[in-house]
Amino acid sequence: MKIFYISVGTVSLALGILGIVLPLLPTTPFLLLASACYVRGSERLHRRLMEHRVLGPYIQAFRNGEGIPLRGKVCALLFLWTSLAYSAWMVPLPWVWLLLLIPGIGVTTYLLRLPTRPPAIRQISRE
Repeated sequence: MKIFYISVGTVSLALGILGIVLPLLPTTPFLLLASACYVRGSERLHRRLMEHRVLGPYIQAFRNGEGIPLRGKVCALLFLWTSLAYSAWMVPLPWVWLLLLIPGIGVTTYLLRLPTRPPAIRQISRE
């Protein structure tokens, strides 16, 4: 069973990372699935994922219900709708436009309903 969880976790992690740059592929569910699989399959892989400088805090903040930063929401939405508009322009078929609207509206609704994490307060050192 451990091999199964490690395999599913690794595929989920790869899809989650791809989801960062591909707008129609969700990032968060795949990263959460990878974390859950690694907990059951390999404590070492789970620890490495949670200690990753980018993915670890992202997963932890989502688990804690803190949401995502406003900048992340804005960038995701801009990238999503830019790529959907480009796809619609490349395929001039009205039924394809409608199909593109479905994930666009779904992902937009999902992102807007997520809590917005306040920006981190930067400490200014006075030396």
